[in-house]
Amino acid sequence: MPGHEADPRGNEPIIVPSVPFLGFAVVAAVVFNLGAASWWRRLVLLAVNVVFLASFSHDIAAFLPFIGFLALGFVAQRLTRGGSAPLLYLCLVVLTLVAFFWLKRYSFIPSATYLPFPYVLVGLSYVFFRVLHLIIDSHQGAIDKPVGPLSYLNYVLNFTSLTSGPIQRYQDYHRMETERLPLDLVVAGGALERIVIGYFKVAIVSMVLSMAQHDAIDTLGAVQTEGDRIWTGVRIAAIYPIYLYFNFSGYTDVVIGVARFFRIVLPENFDRPFASENVITFWGRWHMTLSGWLKTYVYNPLMVAGMTRVTAPALAPYLAVGAFFVTFFLVGLWHGQTSEFMFFGLLTGGGVAINKLYQVVMQQRMGRKQYRALAANPLYGAGCRGLNFTWFAFTLFWFWSGWTQMGIFAHTLGPATIALVWFAILAGSIIVLAVMEALRDAILKVKVGDDAVVRSRYVRTAWNTALVMVTVAVIVLLDSPAPDIVYKTF
Repeated sequence: MPGHEADPRGNEPIIVPSVPFLGFAVVAAVVFNLGAASWWRRLVLLAVNVVFLASFSHDIAAFLPFIGFLALGFVAQRLTRGGSAPLLYLCLVVLTLVAFFWLKRYSFIPSATYLPFPYVLVGLSYVFFRVLHLIIDSHQGAIDKPVGPLSYLNYVLNFTSLTSGPIQRYQDYHRMETERLPLDLVVAGGALERIVIGYFKVAIVSMVLSMAQHDAIDTLGAVQTEGDRIWTGVRIAAIYPIYLYFNFSGYTDVVIGVARFFRIVLPENFDRPFASENVITFWGRWHMTLSGWLKTYVYNPLMVAGMTRVTAPALAPYLAVGAFFVTFFLVGLWHGQTSEFMFFGLLTGGGVAINKLYQVVMQQRMGRKQYRALAANPLYGAGCRGLNFTWFAFTLFWFWSGWTQMGIFAHTLGPATIALVWFAILAGSIIVLAVMEALRDAILKVKVGDDAVVRSRYVRTAWNTALVMVTVAVIVLLDSPAPDIVYKTF
């Protein structure tokens, strides 16, 4: 896939959230805050965004497709704003979709049409969401004033969220672009705390988890007892979702903290997703900006269209089942161009749709009040949390693995061992997640005044200092490369 590696002639890209990235952000933030005028901040931010993007290649020709996509988005949102030219609007939305799929080289696009040279696509998937949002909202009148070229480029190319999000609404970004949010010691301290925690998650925790999973994969073919084979399978399947959480949420922490020094508040992307008691709630807490975008621009329009056509009240609750399936099938399809990601979408969409169907049926049979009482039962909730984690771990096989590797896993372990592996993951996740929730509640009940002790300034300062010392020590001792972010390739 083109576009994410260093230029072959030697330049190294600024990898988020590496130490060079943090150094680059410090210098850029100092220059950015030298002037209070809006024009100064916009020009400096544009220069920073261009320098960051240019680090991925010194070849100007490699950026031409990317530039073309940006130009298409800008022209489309200007030509169709305020509800004008509905047919042109539809054509431009379709053209934007086709351009995205073509540049990303999806398998259903004829390969003969691909561009014959390598080109930079870093962050295109997230740029795509922002561009399409601008086109739709401008056309529907949700954006009051025309989006100028400088605001457009700074919004879609914001270096803090270019490579892996979060996906921010233009209205929220533009408000901060014009108002100049405060940046005092309290704000700066909170931002620095997010950076420290996020970098520790990515550079230390996710690195350890990745090594543990790869170690399990490497030992899969060795001669083992049945118990060891089950434990190996559990580690292969159950570690990855935890690794992915620390990797992606750690990245999000870092960029949210960095953006705050540019007086930008990026939206949150995670909210304790493994505490979710069903798949629907999980996707409202995992990659929240992606789920929110799809809810606004896919799920809600599908529901509105369905409700205008389905007049039978008894069928209305089932509309959400189909809308959820389509929405989360697209989640999987967005992640990659191969058949594995299409299957990942089928499993993700199917899981959410079945969850919704279960809720509809249970409410019809038990009544809303009794079903809510069942859902509030701690044992029922613990079982649901474990089931949600197990299902997510299962679907992720098509996210990080491939058909050939999965075939090797299946052949090596065998059907009976595989069944025991998933039973062990389900039982273990029920217990572990329940214990974690109980511990969290108990810890938060220990208070000094009105605040929990663990959230006090002194405890947080000591904790963050320890994280910095551990992170620096590991980086120096291991001389490890910049931490890799899973979502940078999407």
